Amino acid sequence: MRNSKAAQEPSLKILAEEVIACRKCPRLVEYRERIAKERRRAFREHEYWGKPVPGFGDPHARLLILGLAPAAHGGNRTGRVFTGDRSGDFLFAALYESGFANQPTSLNRDDGLQLIDAYIAATARCAPPDNKPLPQEILNCRPYLVRELEILQPRVLLALGKIAWDAYLEILKQRGVIASRGKFIFGHGAEAELPAPWPRLFGVYHPSQQNTQTGKVTAAMYAQVLRRIREYLRT
Repeated sequence: MRNSKAAQEPSLKILAEEVIACRKCPRLVEYRERIAKERRRAFREHEYWGKPVPGFGDPHARLLILGLAPAAHGGNRTGRVFTGDRSGDFLFAALYESGFANQPTSLNRDDGLQLIDAYIAATARCAPPDNKPLPQEILNCRPYLVRELEILQPRVLLALGKIAWDAYLEILKQRGVIASRGKFIFGHGAEAELPAPWPRLFGVYHPSQQNTQTGKVTAAMYAQVLRRIREYLRT
């Protein structure tokens, strides 16, 4: 049973405040705050966020999009997930084309962007060195994802990359919903039906520059998966 619409938005705001205040991972606290002080030359005049980055989007979303972690000079600078970097440029253009966003760009927290029936969060809420959170750091963040799943009760979870895919499946494994992650093979366009009421899992390659600039993932590839999600949500 879904939470009442009236309860979802305040519950997500409370969760966001808890995320922003989090200091569970000393390595990530040191890194995110140091980057915020040093700044990249192109953003020298910007005031960096430098804190954990909470989820963002429609509080009544049926689609939960799960990424890896904020970028050091993207979400860690702007304070909004997938905002202010090339990965976000690719992702939000795809979401706009498929009707899940009201505009194709995500520049800062005050740019007017609104997600439609979609909510975006990260597996790790702080920017990690080399974009690689440690297993314990992902584990420390897991309760936040669990809470988002409980509040939103989405019909679909779209994993941007294998780490996000595994993070969701590990929650189900720990809860005894599935026996193992082994039979759920990640790939672009992968789809897995999970026992009710858990959301169906879809996978796409992460929209990192390493993937988008090499052609490993294209706008057409994202459009195809998002169309399939649209079809599923209509059933």
